Amino acid sequence: MLITGDADIDLRQPEGALNEYYRAFNSHDMVLMERNWDAGPDASMYHPLGGLRRGWEGIRGLYEQIFSGPAGVMVQFQDFTLQRANNAFLAFGVERGILRSQQASLEFEIRTSRFYNWRGGAWRQQHYHGSIDEPDMLARYHSLVLTGQMQAGS
Repeated sequence: MLITGDADIDLRQPEGALNEYYRAFNSHDMVLMERNWDAGPDASMYHPLGGLRRGWEGIRGLYEQIFSGPAGVMVQFQDFTLQRANNAFLAFGVERGILRSQQASLEFEIRTSRFYNWRGGAWRQQHYHGSIDEPDMLARYHSLVLTGQMQAGS
């Protein structure tokens, strides 16, 4: 299954929560993004760009940086597995995406895991971890997201 944010999937299903996340991300919709995340202080994110962030306010700051940056980004979640237990699920797989600025573009892959809890009648994302395995790819990703240009030698 491929999750892009474009489908209409029942939000009571884990795939619906994932779809909502990618819809929020790809459309830069902070209201929808906030609704997808757990608002508590225990929410956490370990992102290749921003390191460890805790609580919604810290996580929000990273999304604002990405969304307002010089490079546009689109991602999709694929090659994933869902593990569900009671009122929680873990999804792990690969995000594939493209970054584009006026000067450069980059296709990238991020090994991704997302953990959700069922709270208040909806799935709420509690944790995200993303890793880019290749050091050169990580450096190009950082440079393009932050400056809109590829680092020298890329």
